[in-house]
Amino acid sequence: MKQKKFIANFDDLPEKIGYECLIDGEKLAVFRLNEEEVRIISNVCPHKQGPLAEGTVSGEFVFCPLHDYKISLVDGKVQEPDEGCVKTYDVCIENKKVYVLV
Repeated sequence: MKQKKFIANFDDLPEKIGYECLIDGEKLAVFRLNEEEVRIISNVCPHKQGPLAEGTVSGEFVFCPLHDYKISLVDGKVQEPDEGCVKTYDVCIENKKVYVLV
């Protein structure tokens, strides 16, 4: 069974700006996409381990700040012509508090 781990207050997360956090020894990248949606992925690009929380967000994608790999915030897949995948995490928002399910 997955556990809920507190990430941040929803209103403290700026839109389309990554937030890095450490949960159970794993670096996570948290992205508030709009007024109701938050996505969480591993904060390590599969190419050269770039910090994805520092990347540029466009729609439901983040671009790695090191080599511009385009990564889906929905399924973690690196977009063609590049290859790879990052882990995605389930998100729960309750009473304006954001939790990751691990």
